[in-house]
This record gives sequence, C-alpha cells and structure tokens, in this order.
Amino acid sequence: MIAAMAPRAILLDALGTLVELLPPAPALRELLRERHGVEVSQSDAQQALRAEMAHYRDNCVHAADAEGLAALRGRCVAILAEQLGPAVRNIDPSELLQTLLESLQFRAFAEVPDALARWRAAGLRLVVASNWDISLHDVLERTRLRDLLDGVATSAEVGASKPAPLLFEEALALAGVGPSDALHVGDSLSADVEGARNAGIEAVWLNRSDEPVPGGVRAIASLDQLRP
Repeated sequence: MIAAMAPRAILLDALGTLVELLPPAPALRELLRERHGVEVSQSDAQQALRAEMAHYRDNCVHAADAEGLAALRGRCVAILAEQLGPAVRNIDPSELLQTLLESLQFRAFAEVPDALARWRAAGLRLVVASNWDISLHDVLERTRLRDLLDGVATSAEVGASKPAPLLFEEALALAGVGPSDALHVGDSLSADVEGARNAGIEAVWLNRSDEPVPGGVRAIASLDQLRP
C-alpha cells in the first residue's frame, strides 16, 4: 500500500486503468458468421484487429468531433476489410462498421467503481486523461463510471497525446488544481509515468500484469492499493 502526501486530485488513464477491452476476435468472428455469413479464422481475426487498432492508436487524436470520428472509423473498417479478404470486402462498409463496433466491448475493472466512490467521498477531484477519441465519453457512460468522475480530457479534444504535457495540463485545469496537488495513475510507463513526471505531476504505475518494477517508480497492482 502506498503512503504519500494526500493530493487534492487524482488523474486517471482510461484503457488498462479504469476499463478493459474484452477479447474482440471471438465476438468479431461470431458476428461475421451470424450477420454476414462469413467465416474467418481466429488468427486472421486477431491479425486484422491488430492492424485496425494500430491505425486507431496512431490517429485517434484527430477524432475530435463527429466528422473526425466518422473518418477515423471509416478508415479503420477499410483496414479490417483489407486484412480479412474478398468475402469481407463485399460487405457494405456501414454494416461492417456496426459489426466492428459491436465486437469492441469495454467493461470497468472490478475494483474501479468502489475506488472512485471512496476517493470522491474523501473529497478528491477525479479526472480522466486518456489517449482516446471523443467516444470515450460514451464508453464511460456505458460502463457506469462517468457519474463518478469530475471531468474527462481526451487526446482528441486536446489535440495532443500522452506523454505530451498538454493532455495532463487540460486534466489539471478540469480538476482545478496545480501539478503539485495531483497524482496521476496509469498503466503505461512511457505515456503515464514519464508523461506525468514531465508535466510536474507525481505518478503511480498501475502494474496489473506483475511486470518488474523499474527503480524509482511507484507501482500498484490494483486501484484498491492506492489510498491517498
């Protein structure tokens, strides 16, 4: 358990910290089979999704409004179709997009709602700082986390991705605190720990996979272990 000076706000990463993505390949295969009559292998589905997600990660910062999000999703579904071959490329893109989106299901990690509620009861401001497009707001609503948060800063709306300081600065502004009064928690050493430190914010690495912890890094395995 971590003992430290109590912050006034906690900034939180989203994917890997608050929510997890359920394995999308099985869902994609089932939807393709039931909805479109197309069979794809598990390995092909996984490879196609990796390509689609790589493009998403590199470009989600540009999806700051409905138009940008539609363009990003259009390219992602085109990559998926290219990867999966002729049978999938013949599916109407709008229908394939719906299939792709339904295969991407998020859920809150088990300890997250109680941790957020506990921190809020202690008077802390809670703000998400995440590399995500504007649909993160919808994801947090669907996972019933949005009402437990005081603000959400996405890379798309800010125009910069972690580890750049700008996203952290926006999250601090939403929290109404300065860097010395905040703590950032995330699952990426580079984006979250190094990024927060570069913005002057104390950082905690959420190490859910029990990886070796570098020297000088504060680490926890679950949000339950963080009691500011």
